[in-house]
Amino acid sequence: MSNGGKGEAGTDDPQGYQVLARKYRPQSFADLIGQEAMVRTLENAFSTGRIAQAYILTGVRGVGKTTTARIIARGLNYSNGKDDDGPRVDFSEPGIHCKAIMESSHMDVIEMDAASRTGIGDIREIIESVRYAPVSARYKVYIIDEVHMLSTQAFNGLLKTLEEPPEHVKFIFATTEIRKVPVTVLSRCQRFDLRRVEADTLAKHFGSIAESENAETDDGALAVIARASEGSVRDGLSILDQAIAHGAGKVTADAVRAMLGLADRSRIIELFDAVVTGNVAGALGELKDQYDAGADPALVIGDLASFTHFVTRTKYVPAAADDPALSQAEREAALKFASSLDLRFLARAWQVLLKGVGEVRNAGIPFDAAEMVLIRLAHMSDLPTPDELIRTIRKEGPASAENSAPPSNGQSPVASAAPPPSAEAPLENESPVPEYITAPPVAAITEERPTSYEDVIALAVKNRELILKEALETQIRLVSFEPGRIEIDPVSTAPDDLANRLSSALLGWTGQRWMIGIAAGKGDKTISEKAAEARQEILRQASEEPVVKAILEKFHGAKITDVRTNSLAGDEDAEPNEIPDNNQGVARS
Repeated sequence: MSNGGKGEAGTDDPQGYQVLARKYRPQSFADLIGQEAMVRTLENAFSTGRIAQAYILTGVRGVGKTTTARIIARGLNYSNGKDDDGPRVDFSEPGIHCKAIMESSHMDVIEMDAASRTGIGDIREIIESVRYAPVSARYKVYIIDEVHMLSTQAFNGLLKTLEEPPEHVKFIFATTEIRKVPVTVLSRCQRFDLRRVEADTLAKHFGSIAESENAETDDGALAVIARASEGSVRDGLSILDQAIAHGAGKVTADAVRAMLGLADRSRIIELFDAVVTGNVAGALGELKDQYDAGADPALVIGDLASFTHFVTRTKYVPAAADDPALSQAEREAALKFASSLDLRFLARAWQVLLKGVGEVRNAGIPFDAAEMVLIRLAHMSDLPTPDELIRTIRKEGPASAENSAPPSNGQSPVASAAPPPSAEAPLENESPVPEYITAPPVAAITEERPTSYEDVIALAVKNRELILKEALETQIRLVSFEPGRIEIDPVSTAPDDLANRLSSALLGWTGQRWMIGIAAGKGDKTISEKAAEARQEILRQASEEPVVKAILEKFHGAKITDVRTNSLAGDEDAEPNEIPDNNQGVARS
Protein backbone atom coordinates (compact mmCIF):
# COMPACT_ATOMS: atom_id res chain seq x y z
CA MET A 1 0.00 0.00 0.00
CA SER A 2 1.07 3.57 -0.55
CA ASN A 3 2.64 5.70 2.14
CA GLY A 4 -0.15 8.24 2.31
CA GLY A 5 -0.23 9.15 -1.39
CA LYS A 6 -3.34 9.99 -3.35
CA GLY A 7 -3.61 6.50 -4.81
CA GLU A 8 -4.97 5.43 -8.12
CA ALA A 9 -7.79 7.95 -8.33
CA GLY A 10 -6.71 10.74 -6.01
CA THR A 11 -8.62 12.04 -3.06
CA ASP A 12 -11.25 13.83 -5.14
CA ASP A 13 -13.16 11.14 -6.99
CA PRO A 14 -15.90 12.66 -9.16
CA GLN A 15 -17.80 9.37 -9.04
CA GLY A 16 -18.17 9.42 -5.26
CA TYR A 17 -16.43 8.02 -2.24
CA GLN A 18 -13.68 5.47 -2.78
CA VAL A 19 -12.75 2.95 -0.09
CA LEU A 20 -9.30 3.33 1.43
CA ALA A 21 -8.09 -0.02 0.08
CA ARG A 22 -8.52 1.33 -3.48
CA LYS A 23 -7.78 4.95 -2.81
CA TYR A 24 -4.36 4.23 -1.31
CA ARG A 25 -3.42 1.35 -3.58
CA PRO A 26 0.34 1.49 -4.38
CA GLN A 27 1.28 3.09 -7.67
CA SER A 28 5.01 2.40 -7.71
CA PHE A 29 7.68 0.17 -6.19
CA ALA A 30 8.42 2.92 -3.66
CA ASP A 31 4.85 2.66 -2.35
CA LEU A 32 5.15 -1.06 -1.52
CA ILE A 33 5.76 -1.77 2.15
CA GLY A 34 7.47 -4.83 3.54
CA GLN A 35 8.62 -6.17 0.15
CA GLU A 36 12.14 -4.76 -0.03
CA ALA A 37 13.74 -8.04 -1.18
CA MET A 38 11.51 -8.29 -4.25
CA VAL A 39 12.00 -4.63 -5.17
CA ARG A 40 15.79 -4.98 -4.92
CA THR A 41 15.78 -8.10 -7.10
CA LEU A 42 13.67 -6.46 -9.81
CA GLU A 43 15.72 -3.26 -9.72
CA ASN A 44 18.94 -5.20 -10.31
CA ALA A 45 17.30 -7.36 -12.99
CA PHE A 46 15.94 -4.36 -14.89
CA SER A 47 19.24 -2.45 -14.72
CA THR A 48 21.26 -5.43 -16.01
CA GLY A 49 18.72 -6.66 -18.55
CA ARG A 50 18.26 -10.04 -16.78
CA ILE A 51 14.48 -10.02 -17.20
CA ALA A 52 12.65 -13.33 -16.84
CA GLN A 53 9.94 -14.37 -19.26
CA ALA A 54 7.50 -15.10 -16.41
CA TYR A 55 7.00 -14.12 -12.77
CA ILE A 56 4.77 -15.73 -10.14
CA LEU A 57 3.69 -13.81 -7.03
CA THR A 58 2.36 -15.64 -3.99
CA GLY A 59 1.23 -14.59 -0.54
CA VAL A 60 -1.77 -14.27 1.79
CA ARG A 61 -4.91 -12.42 0.77
CA GLY A 62 -4.65 -8.66 0.73
CA VAL A 63 -0.86 -8.50 0.66
CA GLY A 64 -0.84 -6.82 -2.78
CA LYS A 65 -0.22 -9.52 -5.39
CA THR A 66 -2.39 -8.13 -8.18
CA THR A 67 -1.27 -4.56 -7.51
CA THR A 68 2.36 -5.64 -7.54
CA ALA A 69 1.77 -7.42 -10.86
CA ARG A 70 0.50 -4.15 -12.37
CA ILE A 71 3.49 -2.25 -10.99
CA ILE A 72 5.85 -4.82 -12.55
CA ALA A 73 3.98 -4.42 -15.86
CA ARG A 74 4.37 -0.65 -15.48
CA GLY A 75 8.10 -1.04 -14.87
CA LEU A 76 8.53 -3.35 -17.88
CA ASN A 77 6.76 -0.88 -20.18
CA TYR A 78 7.98 2.37 -18.64
CA SER A 79 8.69 5.12 -21.15
CA ASN A 80 8.74 8.86 -20.66
CA GLY A 81 8.36 9.52 -24.39
CA LYS A 82 11.79 11.16 -24.61
CA ASP A 83 14.46 8.51 -24.30
CA ASP A 84 13.79 4.78 -24.27
CA ASP A 85 16.35 3.31 -21.90
CA GLY A 86 14.41 0.14 -21.09
CA PRO A 87 12.51 -1.12 -18.02
CA ARG A 88 13.01 0.64 -14.71
CA VAL A 89 11.73 0.70 -11.14
CA ASP A 90 12.06 4.47 -10.63
CA PHE A 91 8.81 6.18 -11.54
CA SER A 92 9.70 9.66 -10.30
CA GLU A 93 8.52 11.00 -13.63
CA PRO A 94 5.17 9.54 -14.82
CA GLY A 95 5.46 7.50 -18.02
CA ILE A 96 3.17 7.61 -21.02
CA HIS A 97 1.76 4.13 -20.30
CA CYS A 98 1.65 4.28 -16.50
CA LYS A 99 -1.87 5.62 -15.90
CA ALA A 100 -3.54 3.22 -18.33
CA ILE A 101 -1.66 0.20 -16.92
CA MET A 102 -2.57 0.99 -13.31
CA GLU A 103 -6.20 1.52 -14.31
CA SER A 104 -6.22 -1.86 -16.15
CA SER A 105 -7.13 -0.20 -19.44
CA HIS A 106 -3.92 -0.58 -21.47
CA MET A 107 -4.26 -2.61 -24.68
CA ASP A 108 -0.90 -4.36 -24.22
CA VAL A 109 -1.40 -5.38 -20.56
CA ILE A 110 -4.05 -8.09 -20.51
CA GLU A 111 -5.50 -9.17 -17.17
CA MET A 112 -7.33 -12.47 -16.78
CA ASP A 113 -9.10 -13.84 -13.71
CA ALA A 114 -8.41 -17.58 -13.66
CA ALA A 115 -11.15 -18.07 -11.07
CA SER A 116 -13.78 -17.38 -13.73
CA ARG A 117 -11.85 -18.40 -16.86
CA THR A 118 -10.34 -21.77 -16.07
CA GLY A 119 -10.53 -23.75 -19.30
CA ILE A 120 -8.23 -24.62 -22.17
CA GLY A 121 -10.31 -22.38 -24.44
CA ASP A 122 -9.31 -19.30 -22.45
CA ILE A 123 -5.64 -20.26 -22.60
CA ARG A 124 -5.94 -20.96 -26.32
CA GLU A 125 -6.91 -17.33 -26.83
CA ILE A 126 -3.69 -16.26 -25.11
CA ILE A 127 -1.59 -18.70 -27.14
CA GLU A 128 -3.06 -17.33 -30.37
CA SER A 129 -2.58 -13.68 -29.40
CA VAL A 130 1.05 -13.89 -28.24
CA ARG A 131 2.17 -14.06 -31.88
CA TYR A 132 1.19 -10.44 -32.41
CA ALA A 133 3.47 -7.60 -31.37
CA PRO A 134 2.33 -5.03 -28.78
CA VAL A 135 0.40 -2.05 -30.10
CA SER A 136 2.28 0.73 -28.35
CA ALA A 137 4.19 -0.60 -25.35
CA ARG A 138 7.54 -2.37 -25.14
CA TYR A 139 6.09 -5.69 -23.98
CA LYS A 140 2.76 -7.42 -24.20
CA VAL A 141 2.17 -8.48 -20.55
CA TYR A 142 -0.35 -11.13 -19.49
CA ILE A 143 -1.43 -10.94 -15.82
CA ILE A 144 -3.30 -14.06 -14.69
CA ASP A 145 -4.79 -13.73 -11.20
CA GLU A 146 -5.55 -16.81 -9.03
CA VAL A 147 -3.61 -18.90 -11.53
CA HIS A 148 -3.92 -22.03 -9.37
CA MET A 149 -7.60 -22.29 -10.45
CA LEU A 150 -6.71 -23.12 -14.06
CA SER A 151 -7.63 -26.64 -15.14
CA THR A 152 -4.99 -29.30 -15.79
CA GLN A 153 -5.60 -29.01 -19.55
CA ALA A 154 -5.18 -25.25 -19.37
CA PHE A 155 -1.86 -25.57 -17.55
CA ASN A 156 -0.62 -28.15 -20.04
CA GLY A 157 -1.65 -25.97 -22.96
CA LEU A 158 0.27 -23.01 -21.50
CA LEU A 159 3.55 -24.85 -20.81
CA LYS A 160 5.27 -24.57 -24.22
CA THR A 161 4.36 -20.91 -24.70
CA LEU A 162 5.40 -20.15 -21.13
CA GLU A 163 8.83 -21.71 -21.59
CA GLU A 164 9.64 -20.10 -24.96
CA PRO A 165 7.42 -17.05 -25.46
CA PRO A 166 8.19 -14.44 -28.12
CA GLU A 167 10.64 -11.77 -26.99
CA HIS A 168 7.87 -9.18 -26.75
CA VAL A 169 5.72 -11.24 -24.29
CA LYS A 170 5.93 -11.46 -20.50
CA PHE A 171 3.73 -13.40 -18.07
CA ILE A 172 2.90 -12.44 -14.47
CA PHE A 173 0.93 -14.88 -12.32
CA ALA A 174 -0.60 -14.28 -8.89
CA THR A 175 -1.88 -16.92 -6.48
CA THR A 176 -2.72 -17.52 -2.83
CA GLU A 177 -2.31 -21.31 -3.25
CA ILE A 178 1.20 -21.81 -4.60
CA ARG A 179 1.13 -25.54 -3.80
CA LYS A 180 -1.72 -26.05 -6.26
CA VAL A 181 0.34 -24.70 -9.15
CA PRO A 182 2.02 -27.57 -11.07
CA VAL A 183 5.77 -27.78 -10.59
CA THR A 184 6.18 -27.71 -14.39
CA VAL A 185 4.77 -24.17 -14.33
CA LEU A 186 6.75 -23.08 -11.27
CA SER A 187 10.02 -24.22 -12.86
CA ARG A 188 9.41 -21.83 -15.77
CA CYS A 189 8.76 -18.78 -13.57
CA GLN A 190 10.76 -16.50 -11.31
CA ARG A 191 9.01 -16.71 -7.94
CA PHE A 192 8.44 -13.92 -5.43
CA ASP A 193 6.90 -14.66 -2.02
CA LEU A 194 5.20 -11.49 -0.80
CA ARG A 195 5.67 -11.36 2.97
CA ARG A 196 3.05 -10.64 5.58
CA VAL A 197 3.60 -7.07 6.73
CA GLU A 198 4.75 -6.74 10.33
CA ALA A 199 2.24 -5.31 12.81
CA ASP A 200 4.37 -2.31 13.77
CA THR A 201 4.95 -1.45 10.09
CA LEU A 202 1.22 -1.70 9.41
CA ALA A 203 0.40 0.51 12.40
CA LYS A 204 2.69 3.26 11.11
CA HIS A 205 1.25 2.92 7.61
CA PHE A 206 -2.33 3.12 8.85
CA GLY A 207 -1.39 6.13 10.97
CA SER A 208 -0.12 8.04 7.94
CA ILE A 209 -3.28 7.23 5.99
CA ALA A 210 -5.52 8.27 8.90
CA GLU A 211 -3.63 11.56 9.03
CA SER A 212 -4.23 12.06 5.30
CA GLU A 213 -7.92 11.42 5.90
CA ASN A 214 -7.98 13.96 8.77
CA ALA A 215 -9.01 11.23 11.21
CA GLU A 216 -7.97 11.24 14.87
CA THR A 217 -6.30 8.00 15.98
CA ASP A 218 -4.25 6.79 18.93
CA ASP A 219 -1.43 4.25 19.00
CA GLY A 220 -3.58 1.67 20.77
CA ALA A 221 -6.25 1.77 18.07
CA LEU A 222 -3.68 1.43 15.28
CA ALA A 223 -2.06 -1.53 17.09
CA VAL A 224 -5.45 -3.26 17.45
CA ILE A 225 -6.19 -2.77 13.74
CA ALA A 226 -2.72 -4.01 12.76
CA ARG A 227 -3.10 -7.17 14.84
CA ALA A 228 -6.61 -7.84 13.54
CA SER A 229 -5.44 -7.54 9.91
CA GLU A 230 -2.98 -10.46 10.38
CA GLY A 231 -0.42 -9.06 7.97
CA SER A 232 -2.91 -8.15 5.23
CA VAL A 233 -2.74 -4.49 4.17
CA ARG A 234 -6.10 -4.62 2.43
CA ASP A 235 -7.85 -6.15 5.45
CA GLY A 236 -6.31 -3.53 7.71
CA LEU A 237 -7.41 -0.66 5.50
CA SER A 238 -10.94 -2.07 5.39
CA ILE A 239 -11.01 -2.15 9.21
CA LEU A 240 -9.59 1.38 9.40
CA ASP A 241 -12.19 2.59 6.90
CA GLN A 242 -14.95 1.07 9.03
CA ALA A 243 -13.47 2.43 12.25
CA ILE A 244 -13.32 6.00 10.88
CA ALA A 245 -16.99 5.76 9.92
CA HIS A 246 -17.86 4.11 13.24
CA GLY A 247 -16.25 6.88 15.29
CA ALA A 248 -17.22 9.77 12.99
CA GLY A 249 -13.54 10.50 12.29
CA LYS A 250 -12.23 9.62 15.75
CA VAL A 251 -10.67 6.15 16.12
CA THR A 252 -10.00 4.78 19.62
CA ALA A 253 -8.84 1.38 20.77
CA ASP A 254 -12.01 0.71 22.76
CA ALA A 255 -14.20 1.64 19.80
CA VAL A 256 -12.26 -0.68 17.46
CA ARG A 257 -12.48 -3.56 19.93
CA ALA A 258 -16.21 -3.03 20.33
CA MET A 259 -16.65 -2.83 16.56
CA LEU A 260 -14.73 -6.08 15.96
CA GLY A 261 -15.99 -7.94 19.03
CA LEU A 262 -12.47 -8.16 20.45
CA ALA A 263 -11.54 -8.36 24.09
CA ASP A 264 -9.44 -5.70 25.79
CA ARG A 265 -5.88 -7.06 25.90
CA SER A 266 -5.40 -5.83 29.45
CA ARG A 267 -8.51 -7.77 30.48
CA ILE A 268 -7.12 -10.87 28.76
CA ILE A 269 -4.14 -10.56 31.11
CA GLU A 270 -6.51 -10.36 34.09
CA LEU A 271 -8.37 -13.43 32.82
CA PHE A 272 -5.08 -15.31 32.38
CA ASP A 273 -4.01 -14.40 35.92
CA ALA A 274 -7.31 -15.66 37.34
CA VAL A 275 -7.01 -18.94 35.47
CA VAL A 276 -3.41 -19.74 36.43
CA THR A 277 -4.10 -19.05 40.10
CA GLY A 278 -7.08 -21.39 40.11
CA ASN A 279 -9.56 -18.57 40.74
CA VAL A 280 -12.55 -20.10 38.93
CA ALA A 281 -15.10 -17.56 40.14
CA GLY A 282 -12.86 -14.66 39.13
CA ALA A 283 -12.21 -16.17 35.67
CA LEU A 284 -15.91 -16.76 34.99
CA GLY A 285 -16.78 -13.27 36.22
CA GLU A 286 -14.17 -11.70 33.94
CA LEU A 287 -15.44 -13.71 30.95
CA LYS A 288 -19.01 -12.58 31.68
CA ASP A 289 -17.95 -8.93 31.88
CA GLN A 290 -16.11 -9.16 28.55
CA TYR A 291 -19.07 -10.96 26.97
CA ASP A 292 -21.46 -8.27 28.19
CA ALA A 293 -19.13 -5.65 26.71
CA GLY A 294 -19.53 -7.28 23.28
CA ALA A 295 -16.54 -9.65 23.12
CA ASP A 296 -16.97 -12.86 21.11
CA PRO A 297 -16.34 -15.90 23.41
CA ALA A 298 -14.35 -17.67 20.70
CA LEU A 299 -12.12 -14.61 20.24
CA VAL A 300 -11.60 -14.37 24.01
CA ILE A 301 -10.40 -17.99 24.17
CA GLY A 302 -8.28 -17.38 21.05
CA ASP A 303 -6.69 -14.28 22.61
CA LEU A 304 -6.05 -16.26 25.79
CA ALA A 305 -4.28 -18.94 23.72
CA SER A 306 -2.24 -16.28 21.92
CA PHE A 307 -1.15 -14.76 25.23
CA THR A 308 -0.22 -18.24 26.53
CA HIS A 309 1.95 -18.69 23.45
CA PHE A 310 3.49 -15.26 23.97
CA VAL A 311 4.33 -16.05 27.61
CA THR A 312 5.87 -19.40 26.60
CA ARG A 313 7.93 -17.76 23.86
CA THR A 314 9.08 -15.04 26.23
CA LYS A 315 10.25 -17.74 28.65
CA TYR A 316 12.86 -18.83 26.11
CA VAL A 317 13.30 -15.61 24.12
CA PRO A 318 13.03 -12.68 26.55
CA ALA A 319 13.64 -10.27 23.66
CA ALA A 320 10.18 -11.24 22.32
CA ALA A 321 8.73 -8.95 25.00
CA ASP A 322 10.27 -5.96 23.18
CA ASP A 323 7.75 -6.18 20.34
CA PRO A 324 6.67 -2.55 19.71
CA ALA A 325 3.23 -3.70 18.56
CA LEU A 326 2.47 -4.78 22.13
CA SER A 327 1.43 -2.55 24.97
CA GLN A 328 3.63 -1.95 28.00
CA ALA A 329 1.17 -3.89 30.17
CA GLU A 330 1.40 -6.93 27.88
CA ARG A 331 5.21 -6.87 27.88
CA GLU A 332 5.47 -6.57 31.66
CA ALA A 333 2.85 -9.28 32.27
CA ALA A 334 4.52 -11.68 29.84
CA LEU A 335 7.88 -11.30 31.59
CA LYS A 336 6.28 -11.82 35.01
CA PHE A 337 4.39 -14.95 34.02
CA ALA A 338 7.34 -16.35 32.04
CA SER A 339 9.53 -16.22 35.15
CA SER A 340 6.95 -17.76 37.48
CA LEU A 341 5.08 -20.37 35.44
CA ASP A 342 6.38 -23.86 34.79
CA LEU A 343 6.81 -24.92 31.15
CA ARG A 344 4.78 -28.07 31.67
CA PHE A 345 1.81 -26.03 32.84
CA LEU A 346 2.12 -23.64 29.89
CA ALA A 347 2.30 -26.54 27.45
CA ARG A 348 -0.82 -28.15 28.91
CA ALA A 349 -2.64 -24.80 29.00
CA TRP A 350 -1.84 -24.32 25.32
CA GLN A 351 -3.29 -27.74 24.47
CA VAL A 352 -6.47 -27.07 26.45
CA LEU A 353 -6.98 -23.64 24.86
CA LEU A 354 -6.13 -24.81 21.34
CA LYS A 355 -8.78 -27.50 21.61
CA GLY A 356 -11.11 -25.08 23.36
CA VAL A 357 -11.07 -22.57 20.47
CA GLY A 358 -12.57 -25.19 18.17
CA GLU A 359 -15.08 -26.30 20.79
CA VAL A 360 -16.35 -22.76 21.34
CA ARG A 361 -16.58 -21.97 17.63
CA ASN A 362 -18.56 -25.14 16.91
CA ALA A 363 -20.76 -25.02 19.99
CA GLY A 364 -24.40 -24.02 19.74
CA ILE A 365 -23.93 -22.13 23.03
CA PRO A 366 -20.47 -20.54 22.67
CA PHE A 367 -20.50 -18.68 25.99
CA ASP A 368 -21.22 -21.84 27.98
CA ALA A 369 -18.51 -23.71 26.07
CA ALA A 370 -16.02 -20.92 26.84
CA GLU A 371 -16.88 -21.14 30.54
CA MET A 372 -16.22 -24.88 30.52
CA VAL A 373 -12.83 -24.32 28.90
CA LEU A 374 -11.89 -21.84 31.64
CA ILE A 375 -13.10 -24.18 34.39
CA ARG A 376 -11.04 -27.01 32.92
CA LEU A 377 -7.98 -24.79 32.70
CA ALA A 378 -8.36 -23.33 36.21
CA HIS A 379 -8.88 -26.77 37.73
CA MET A 380 -5.74 -27.99 35.98
CA SER A 381 -3.63 -25.19 37.45
CA ASP A 382 -3.20 -26.68 40.93
CA LEU A 383 -3.00 -30.40 40.13
CA PRO A 384 0.34 -32.22 40.39
CA THR A 385 1.86 -33.96 37.43
CA PRO A 386 1.84 -37.79 37.55
CA ASP A 387 5.62 -37.92 38.12
CA GLU A 388 5.33 -35.40 41.00
CA LEU A 389 2.55 -37.48 42.53
CA ILE A 390 4.60 -40.68 42.31
CA ARG A 391 7.59 -39.01 43.93
CA THR A 392 5.40 -37.66 46.73
CA ILE A 393 3.81 -41.05 47.37
CA ARG A 394 7.17 -42.83 47.40
CA LYS A 395 8.56 -40.28 49.80
CA GLU A 396 5.63 -39.94 52.18
CA GLY A 397 3.66 -43.14 51.57
CA PRO A 398 0.30 -43.84 49.87
CA ALA A 399 -1.60 -42.09 52.66
CA SER A 400 -0.23 -38.76 51.43
CA ALA A 401 -1.87 -39.09 48.02
CA GLU A 402 -5.03 -37.27 49.02
CA ASN A 403 -2.99 -34.32 50.31
CA SER A 404 -0.31 -34.28 47.62
CA ALA A 405 -1.91 -31.65 45.40
CA PRO A 406 -0.63 -28.18 46.25
CA PRO A 407 -3.49 -25.93 47.41
CA SER A 408 -4.60 -23.02 45.30
CA ASN A 409 -3.16 -20.15 47.32
CA GLY A 410 -3.44 -17.34 44.82
CA GLN A 411 0.12 -17.75 43.57
CA SER A 412 0.97 -18.70 40.00
CA PRO A 413 1.91 -22.40 39.85
CA VAL A 414 5.64 -22.84 39.42
CA ALA A 415 5.44 -26.61 39.21
CA SER A 416 1.77 -27.07 38.46
CA ALA A 417 0.19 -29.97 36.69
CA ALA A 418 -2.70 -31.54 34.84
CA PRO A 419 -4.94 -34.60 34.94
CA PRO A 420 -3.43 -37.77 33.50
CA PRO A 421 -2.47 -37.12 29.86
CA SER A 422 -4.73 -39.92 28.73
CA ALA A 423 -6.79 -42.54 30.44
CA GLU A 424 -5.31 -45.01 28.00
CA ALA A 425 -1.68 -44.12 28.68
CA PRO A 426 0.48 -47.03 29.92
CA LEU A 427 1.66 -46.93 33.51
CA GLU A 428 5.44 -47.08 33.92
CA ASN A 429 6.25 -49.25 36.93
CA GLU A 430 9.46 -48.03 38.50
CA SER A 431 9.47 -50.36 41.53
CA PRO A 432 11.40 -53.67 41.68
CA VAL A 433 9.75 -56.24 39.43
CA PRO A 434 6.95 -58.16 41.17
CA GLU A 435 7.01 -61.93 40.79
CA TYR A 436 3.69 -62.06 39.01
CA ILE A 437 5.03 -60.15 35.99
CA THR A 438 7.75 -62.64 35.15
CA ALA A 439 6.78 -65.06 32.36
CA PRO A 440 8.50 -68.38 31.67
CA PRO A 441 10.67 -68.34 28.54
CA VAL A 442 9.62 -70.27 25.44
CA ALA A 443 11.28 -73.70 25.31
CA ALA A 444 14.19 -74.05 22.92
CA ILE A 445 13.64 -76.09 19.74
CA THR A 446 16.17 -78.88 19.18
CA GLU A 447 16.66 -80.27 15.67
CA GLU A 448 13.21 -79.08 14.62
CA ARG A 449 11.57 -81.67 16.93
CA PRO A 450 8.95 -79.86 19.02
CA THR A 451 8.53 -81.25 22.51
CA SER A 452 5.59 -79.05 23.51
CA TYR A 453 2.64 -77.27 21.96
CA GLU A 454 4.47 -73.96 22.44
CA ASP A 455 7.31 -75.35 20.29
CA VAL A 456 4.79 -76.01 17.50
CA ILE A 457 3.67 -72.36 17.65
CA ALA A 458 7.31 -71.25 17.58
CA LEU A 459 7.90 -73.40 14.48
CA ALA A 460 4.93 -71.74 12.76
CA VAL A 461 6.45 -68.31 13.46
CA LYS A 462 9.90 -69.42 12.29
CA ASN A 463 8.47 -70.72 9.01
CA ARG A 464 6.32 -67.61 8.51
CA GLU A 465 3.05 -69.53 8.74
CA LEU A 466 1.38 -66.65 10.56
CA ILE A 467 -2.20 -67.61 9.66
CA LEU A 468 -1.62 -71.10 11.06
CA LYS A 469 0.11 -69.60 14.11
CA GLU A 470 -2.98 -67.46 14.74
CA ALA A 471 -5.21 -70.53 14.46
CA LEU A 472 -3.03 -72.49 16.90
CA GLU A 473 -3.40 -69.70 19.48
CA THR A 474 -7.08 -68.79 19.05
CA GLN A 475 -8.89 -71.77 17.51
CA ILE A 476 -7.42 -74.85 19.24
CA ARG A 477 -7.89 -76.07 22.81
CA LEU A 478 -5.11 -78.54 23.57
CA VAL A 479 -6.21 -81.92 25.00
CA SER A 480 -2.86 -83.79 25.00
CA PHE A 481 0.58 -83.54 23.45
CA GLU A 482 3.36 -86.04 22.86
CA PRO A 483 5.99 -86.15 20.10
CA GLY A 484 4.33 -87.44 16.94
CA ARG A 485 0.77 -87.13 18.29
CA ILE A 486 -1.41 -84.16 19.25
CA GLU A 487 -5.01 -84.32 20.44
CA ILE A 488 -6.98 -81.13 19.99
CA ASP A 489 -10.44 -79.69 20.60
CA PRO A 490 -11.14 -77.06 17.88
CA VAL A 491 -13.44 -74.14 18.71
CA SER A 492 -16.73 -73.87 16.86
CA THR A 493 -15.40 -71.25 14.43
CA ALA A 494 -12.30 -73.26 13.43
CA PRO A 495 -12.12 -74.38 9.76
CA ASP A 496 -12.88 -78.05 9.07
CA ASP A 497 -9.44 -78.72 7.55
CA LEU A 498 -7.45 -77.28 10.45
CA ALA A 499 -6.23 -80.70 11.66
CA ASN A 500 -5.08 -81.68 8.15
CA ARG A 501 -3.28 -78.36 7.69
CA LEU A 502 -1.46 -78.76 10.99
CA SER A 503 -0.44 -82.35 10.16
CA SER A 504 0.89 -81.35 6.73
CA ALA A 505 2.79 -78.40 8.18
CA LEU A 506 4.46 -80.54 10.86
CA LEU A 507 5.50 -83.09 8.25
CA GLY A 508 7.17 -80.35 6.24
CA TRP A 509 8.87 -78.76 9.26
CA THR A 510 10.11 -81.92 11.00
CA GLY A 511 10.23 -84.61 8.29
CA GLN A 512 8.10 -86.79 10.58
CA ARG A 513 4.44 -87.79 10.28
CA TRP A 514 2.26 -86.46 13.08
CA MET A 515 -1.13 -87.83 14.10
CA ILE A 516 -3.65 -85.10 14.86
CA GLY A 517 -6.65 -86.38 16.78
CA ILE A 518 -9.86 -84.50 17.57
CA ALA A 519 -11.50 -84.86 20.99
CA ALA A 520 -14.47 -82.52 21.02
CA GLY A 521 -15.35 -81.01 24.37
CA LYS A 522 -12.26 -82.27 26.19
CA GLY A 523 -9.93 -79.29 25.75
CA ASP A 524 -9.08 -76.70 28.34
CA LYS A 525 -8.63 -73.16 26.98
CA THR A 526 -6.90 -71.68 23.96
CA ILE A 527 -3.49 -70.05 24.27
CA SER A 528 -5.14 -66.69 23.59
CA GLU A 529 -7.71 -67.19 26.36
CA LYS A 530 -5.00 -68.17 28.85
CA ALA A 531 -2.90 -65.14 27.91
CA ALA A 532 -5.89 -62.85 28.40
CA GLU A 533 -6.57 -64.30 31.82
CA ALA A 534 -2.88 -63.99 32.76
CA ARG A 535 -2.86 -60.39 31.64
CA GLN A 536 -5.96 -59.55 33.65
CA GLU A 537 -4.37 -61.13 36.71
CA ILE A 538 -1.22 -59.06 36.16
CA LEU A 539 -3.25 -55.86 35.86
CA ARG A 540 -5.31 -56.80 38.93
CA GLN A 541 -2.25 -57.45 41.05
CA ALA A 542 -0.56 -54.32 39.71
CA SER A 543 -3.61 -52.29 40.74
CA GLU A 544 -3.18 -53.60 44.30
CA GLU A 545 0.36 -52.21 44.53
CA PRO A 546 0.21 -49.39 47.14
CA VAL A 547 1.70 -46.72 44.88
CA VAL A 548 -0.47 -47.65 41.90
CA LYS A 549 -3.59 -47.91 44.04
CA ALA A 550 -2.99 -44.43 45.45
CA ILE A 551 -2.61 -42.97 41.96
CA LEU A 552 -5.80 -44.63 40.69
CA GLU A 553 -7.70 -43.23 43.69
CA LYS A 554 -6.29 -39.76 43.05
CA PHE A 555 -7.08 -39.65 39.31
CA HIS A 556 -10.69 -40.78 39.12
CA GLY A 557 -11.52 -42.63 35.93
CA ALA A 558 -7.93 -43.58 35.13
CA LYS A 559 -7.13 -47.23 34.50
CA ILE A 560 -4.08 -49.39 33.90
CA THR A 561 -3.69 -50.57 30.33
CA ASP A 562 -0.17 -51.97 30.51
CA VAL A 563 2.51 -52.91 33.03
CA ARG A 564 6.15 -52.48 32.10
CA THR A 565 9.55 -52.29 33.75
CA ASN A 566 12.76 -51.15 32.18
CA SER A 567 14.95 -54.04 33.41
CA LEU A 568 15.03 -57.04 35.74
CA ALA A 569 15.78 -56.22 39.36
CA GLY A 570 19.52 -56.30 39.93
CA ASP A 571 20.36 -56.91 36.27
CA GLU A 572 19.97 -53.89 34.03
CA ASP A 573 21.34 -55.71 30.98
CA ALA A 574 18.90 -58.60 31.17
CA GLU A 575 16.58 -59.20 28.23
CA PRO A 576 12.89 -58.86 29.16
CA ASN A 577 10.47 -61.74 28.86
CA GLU A 578 7.10 -61.05 27.39
CA ILE A 579 3.60 -62.32 27.96
CA PRO A 580 1.86 -62.08 24.58
CA ASP A 581 -1.49 -60.38 24.35
CA ASN A 582 -3.30 -60.52 21.05
CA ASN A 583 -5.32 -57.36 21.51
CA GLN A 584 -3.79 -55.10 24.12
CA GLY A 585 -0.01 -55.23 23.87
CA VAL A 586 2.40 -57.02 26.23
CA ALA A 587 3.21 -57.02 29.90
CA ARG A 588 6.96 -56.90 30.32
CA SER A 589 9.34 -57.79 33.13
